[in-house]
Amino acid sequence: MRRSRHDRRVPKNRTAPRPRTVTLMSSGHACVDVYQGAVAALVPFFVSERAYTYAAASGIVLAASLLSSVVQPLFGALTDRWAMPWLLPVSALVGGVGVALSGVGGSYALTLAAVAVSGIGVAAYHPEAARVARAASRGSHVAMGWFSLGGNIGFAVAPLLVAAVVATGGLRATPLLVLPAVAGAALCAAALRTVRATGTAAAGASAGRAAGEDDWASFVRLSGAIMCRSVVFVGLSTFISLHVRQRTGGGEPAGTAALFVLYLGGAVGTVAGGKLAGRYGRIAVVRWSYALAVLAVAGVVLVPGPPLYLFVALTSAGLYVPFSLHVTLGQDYLPRRVGTASGVTLGLAVSVGGVASPLIGTLADATSLRVALTPLIALPAVGWLLLRTLREPAMPEAVAGGRAGGAARPEPERPGVRRSGR
Repeated sequence: MRRSRHDRRVPKNRTAPRPRTVTLMSSGHACVDVYQGAVAALVPFFVSERAYTYAAASGIVLAASLLSSVVQPLFGALTDRWAMPWLLPVSALVGGVGVALSGVGGSYALTLAAVAVSGIGVAAYHPEAARVARAASRGSHVAMGWFSLGGNIGFAVAPLLVAAVVATGGLRATPLLVLPAVAGAALCAAALRTVRATGTAAAGASAGRAAGEDDWASFVRLSGAIMCRSVVFVGLSTFISLHVRQRTGGGEPAGTAALFVLYLGGAVGTVAGGKLAGRYGRIAVVRWSYALAVLAVAGVVLVPGPPLYLFVALTSAGLYVPFSLHVTLGQDYLPRRVGTASGVTLGLAVSVGGVASPLIGTLADATSLRVALTPLIALPAVGWLLLRTLREPAMPEAVAGGRAGGAARPEPERPGVRRSGR
C-alpha cells in the first residue's frame, strides 16, 4: 500500500501550497532583490558624487547584469543535477556584501568588481529559490505570484533604502546596505528548515523528469520575449530617475519617486498576474501585458510633466504582470530541466537588459536621454510577436494528478498535450 501511494504521487496532504514556506521564501526573495534594485538606485549618486558620464554609470549596471546573465543559467543547470539548498543563504550574503562595498573606494574598477560580486550572488540565488518555491506552491500560479511579489517589493524598497543610507554619509555609507542580506540569509535558512528543502528539491526534480518532454522551440521564443522585456525594464530602471528630473524639472526626490513607482507597481502587477492567469490562461495574460507596455513606455518617453508618473505606473503593470508567469511557463516548457528554465527566465527577466544599458548611455551622451530611451518603445511589440504563436503548456502537477492551489482551469491529463491560451 505504501508503494502504490508513492506511485500515484498525489497524497492529499501534499497537494495544497505551503503558505508558511511561500511566505518565508517571498520575504527572503525581497531581501535578495533589494540588491538588484540598489545598483540602479545608486546610479544617480555615482553621477552626482563622482561625476560619472551616462556611459560610465550604465557600465556599473552592466557589471552587475552581465555576470548574472551568464552565470545564472549555469547555476540552473547545476541545480537540475543536484539539490543545492545551501546556496540560498550563502548567495543572499554574497549579493549584499558586493553592493555594500560598491561605494567604499573611489576607484571605478573596484566599484565594478564589487557590483559584479553582487551580481554573482543574485545569480546563484534565483534558480534554486524558484525550484523550492515551485515545490512549495504545488503548481499554484497565485502562490508563485506571492513568491515573485517578494522580489518586486525588494526592488521597490531599494531606491528608498539607498536614498536614506547615502543621504546620511554619501557613498561611503553603503556598508549599511548589508543588513537586508543578513535578514535574507536568516529567512532562507528558516524556509529550508520548514520543508526539508533538500528532499523537496530532489522530489521536484524527479517529478519534473517524469512529467513530459521538453519543448525547446517554445522556450526559446518565450526567452526572446523576456529579453525584450528585460532591456526595457533595466534601461528604465537605470535612467528613469535622471529622465524624470529632466521632464518634470524636479530634483532628486522626483527621480527617486519615479523609480519607486516603477518598482512598487510591480508588487500589484505580479499578484494580479497570478489571479488573471487562473481565469484567462497564462499566455493570454502575458500577451496583453506586452501590448499594454508598448503604449505605457511611449508615454514615459514622450509625455512631459507630472502625468509622466501615470505612465510609469502603467509601464510597471505591463512589465510585471507577466513576471511570475514567465517563470512557470518556462518550467512547464522544460519540465525535465526546471533549474535551467528558472535560471534563464528568472535571470534574464531582470539582468540581461544590463548588457544594453551602456549602449543607451552612450547614445544619451551623444544625443539626449529622451532620444536614447525612444527605441525601448518598440521592444514590447517585438516580445508580443514572439509570444503570438505560443500555446499553453501542460503543468507537471496537472499531469501528476490535477493542478493544486487556486487554479481555475483543468489541465490536460496527458503530458505534452497543450491547450490554447486564448
